Amino acid sequence: MRQKDGKPGSKQEKTLGVISMTVMFVALCGFSFYLGGIFCSEKNNMRATDAVEAVQSSEDPVVAPLQIQPVKFNECSSSFQDYTPCTDPRRWNKYGRHRLTLFERHCPPPSEREVCLVPPPDGYKPPIRWPTSRDQCWYRNVPYEWINKQKSNQHWLKKEGDKFLFPGGGTMFPNGVGAYVDLIRDLIPEMKDGTVRTAIDTGCGVASWGGDLLDRGILTVSLAPRDNHEAQVQFALERGIPAILGIISTQRLPFPSNSFDMAHCSRCLIPWTEFGGVYLLEINRILRPGGFWVLSGPPVNYKRRWRGWNTTMEEQRSDYQKLQDLLSSMCFELYKQKGDIAVWRKSSDFDCYDNNLSNPDAYPPKCDDSVEPDAAWYTPLRPCIVTPARKYTNIALDAIPKWPERLHATPERVSVVHNGNANAFKHDDSKWKSRVKHYKKLLPALGSEEIRNVMDMNTVYGGFAAALIEDPLWVMNVVSSYGANSLPIVYDRGLIGAYHDWCEAFSTYPRTYDLLHLDGLFTAESQRCDMKYVLLEMDRILRPSAYAIIRESYYFVDAITAIAEGMKWNCRKEDTEYGGDKVKVLICHKSLWYSSS
Repeated sequence: MRQKDGKPGSKQEKTLGVISMTVMFVALCGFSFYLGGIFCSEKNNMRATDAVEAVQSSEDPVVAPLQIQPVKFNECSSSFQDYTPCTDPRRWNKYGRHRLTLFERHCPPPSEREVCLVPPPDGYKPPIRWPTSRDQCWYRNVPYEWINKQKSNQHWLKKEGDKFLFPGGGTMFPNGVGAYVDLIRDLIPEMKDGTVRTAIDTGCGVASWGGDLLDRGILTVSLAPRDNHEAQVQFALERGIPAILGIISTQRLPFPSNSFDMAHCSRCLIPWTEFGGVYLLEINRILRPGGFWVLSGPPVNYKRRWRGWNTTMEEQRSDYQKLQDLLSSMCFELYKQKGDIAVWRKSSDFDCYDNNLSNPDAYPPKCDDSVEPDAAWYTPLRPCIVTPARKYTNIALDAIPKWPERLHATPERVSVVHNGNANAFKHDDSKWKSRVKHYKKLLPALGSEEIRNVMDMNTVYGGFAAALIEDPLWVMNVVSSYGANSLPIVYDRGLIGAYHDWCEAFSTYPRTYDLLHLDGLFTAESQRCDMKYVLLEMDRILRPSAYAIIRESYYFVDAITAIAEGMKWNCRKEDTEYGGDKVKVLICHKSLWYSSS
């Protein structure tokens, strides 16, 4: 602001201007929080922590916390006990079966959202604790017997008394998952020395493969679609194994490019070579250069197995040759093969991509420059090859540090985040060590066997998960689809996560997490999302008797507490590790209740 004579305004005028703008910012956030209006449809690139810092500026005037009237939510009917809003079988008839698009995310419009509390099944008990849970769970917590009856001869699971037991069987590992993984490790020595750290299992069954790898230092995202009968992902999470609802169909998976060290498919019967090879091209996109793709089942070992696969040897031979040709054109080489298991490795040599894709008639073709490799939120699959970016020289599997050194080594891709550099990364690492130490004082259950499945709802570098790495838990790191693209950094550290927009429901079943953590999410997203629905979604995915740690501006804390009480949560307000009044920590505990209907 300038005076009429052209001289700069006084210091007092500057201060008044700052105060006015700050009051307007806070008021708008609070107003949109209360009404649930969406004031902005463009991408919000502000980090959650930056938003909190803006609210707690040293020049802030004294602004009273947001207050709302007490609320109370009705209980959903018992038919909603396994309700997954964006993959709801009751809505499948609205979508076609071509390429199984009905299994993809189709969220209800705001007018059709359910505003109620999802009940647990009758007889629900606190889950069996890890590591015992890997081998057994309460039947009443996941009361679905279809998969038991259909897969009884393959020993996926079996019901005994009031429990399901998980013997570790599977279609392609009749001798148990441990023996099967031993065979794969014999083919891939890099699984033994910390080279391979992250993996994805497509068509995961009840996630026995991912569960076995946990003891071997490999963290796996197990992926399966919502199924009206099998509830595979729900079984996996009840066991304490990382899993997410998803399917390779017409949309990209919610992961960045060049992220996983290994991908696996055991008789998942995905038609890899159809539709221009888009399914395998998606595996290529998310697999790190030098990463491994493991396939067991058709058409591997067709010479011996073709009779058991209900096709002719010629059909299997043709399918295998098509697969080999497609992988070769994508710069994969057959690494090793033995029996029913074949392993291909994605090239980290740019000469291969230059030579294979320089021909304009190459098939599949190289993706043009308009295709963003990391765009993965409702992004259509395209039949083209996403090649590794030349600007990154240290993201290949043989270049990135081995586990556990990679957890604290500054990732090369930290530069994708605004102001991201080695100093910012190290500061974030140190900051979260201090915060987690404080959290454990506020919530002694954190770090104990009571908490197994954890979600960091709006991470930046995965610092919260890194600070908990020695505890008997795993963390799903969520990066906002509307925020800075920091998820590649999470994977480069050897952690796992997914993109998500918290204006929608997450791709998981009810009662699948023991702890939800969020840092300034309401400050950062309240101008886009109705925070009432965010809290209801948190309630849906939290297990009864589970916890939430909500680190938030003092402005929102009382309003959050009021809504939480309406969801039958008990919350207490605590100081941060630094003290002060501008940011508070809410420790919330979800109560166990049963449906009255």
